[in-house]
Amino acid sequence: MKKLDTLKETLADLRPQMIELERVLSSIPAIAPESGGDGESKKCAALEKWLIEAGFSKSQMEHFDAPDKRVTSGIRPNVVLTIPGKSDDYSIWVMAHMDVVPPGDLKLWKSDPYMVQYDEKSDKLIGRGVEDNQQGLVSGVMAALSLLKNKVTPEHTVKLLFMADEEFGSEYGIKYLLREHGEIFKNHDLILIPDGGDAKGETIEVAEKNILWLRLHTIGQQSHGSMPDKGKNAHLASCDLALRLNDLENFFSEKDDLFSPNYSTFQPTKKEANVQTVNIIPGDDVFYMDCRILPRYSLEEVRAEVAKRVSEIEEKYGVKIEVTEPQAQQSPATPVTAPVVQKLKEAIKTAHEIEARPIGIGGGTVGAELRNCGYNAAIWSTMDEVCHQPNEYCYVRNIIADAETLCALFTAE
Repeated sequence: MKKLDTLKETLADLRPQMIELERVLSSIPAIAPESGGDGESKKCAALEKWLIEAGFSKSQMEHFDAPDKRVTSGIRPNVVLTIPGKSDDYSIWVMAHMDVVPPGDLKLWKSDPYMVQYDEKSDKLIGRGVEDNQQGLVSGVMAALSLLKNKVTPEHTVKLLFMADEEFGSEYGIKYLLREHGEIFKNHDLILIPDGGDAKGETIEVAEKNILWLRLHTIGQQSHGSMPDKGKNAHLASCDLALRLNDLENFFSEKDDLFSPNYSTFQPTKKEANVQTVNIIPGDDVFYMDCRILPRYSLEEVRAEVAKRVSEIEEKYGVKIEVTEPQAQQSPATPVTAPVVQKLKEAIKTAHEIEARPIGIGGGTVGAELRNCGYNAAIWSTMDEVCHQPNEYCYVRNIIADAETLCALFTAE
């Protein structure tokens, strides 16, 4: 415990460096080309420069860059910073992503999103990316830096992974690493992703609902609004279909209190424009469904029931319906008894006297990709979850608190 107290004291002294690193990272927009950006290379270079100046060596960093001709550098960087431990039988990973989403409507920001503001009274850092995912990145770096400054060797090898492309599907980030460099992971590694959590840091995400996005294109026959008998109302058929698909919440009706809400959701969301005036029966209509499904149901089960209900609408209205999937993802849960969950719970208890509990979420994280490859991953952090919002913020005290937990995890025997 004395060792952890020393590391905590160092972390308290590192507060200025935490603010500085957040400012450096936010000042370089790491936006995906899908959103008109140039990727993460410049931000990654600035991070590596900062790490070397802080005392880490270039030899501790290894690149696993994904080729991408759309960005100026030609690559999307993925970097692993290794801190050798007393034992290398397994590694403790702390994974954070470098990319951010665009700021959105600048009128909603009270300051320049790329110039981090620190409000000393509230202890808030404000700027794009300060929480998502720089808070987790900085916490990992500061925990490692505290070890370095106190010449403490972690019990097991620690690996900090700075990833690309989390915001747009991870094709150039964790998916690339698992596909092309899977040898860097071992089956018994502890994998922690500080990219989601709660304001008290007491929940550990171990499972995600399966995600299925549907695009439903109904093709009927256009006619005059006064003569619906001459056409096939694609919009009317779509409305009926939307209700029938929403009713899947009653069909796949089991509950699981690990999640909130504790049931599968099937919600109509986006609607594309069809006709341009009121007196036209639309012959073409497109809408979307966002389905978040408890892991106990497979996507194949859901697809089969969707197809059945689509067929019923086609027959009833004489239309044709094309179904495509903009996104589909499913993954097994990390067992609540997995070492990463149990050791993280112990570290949170040791550092803060908090009894953490496992939960499931409806959103998707890179944890799903790891779980599908057989690795147990846990998502955890102390945060208000204001990611993607204008005036995004994080508390410096939360960076410190999470770094303290990581130090407890790194030094636990």
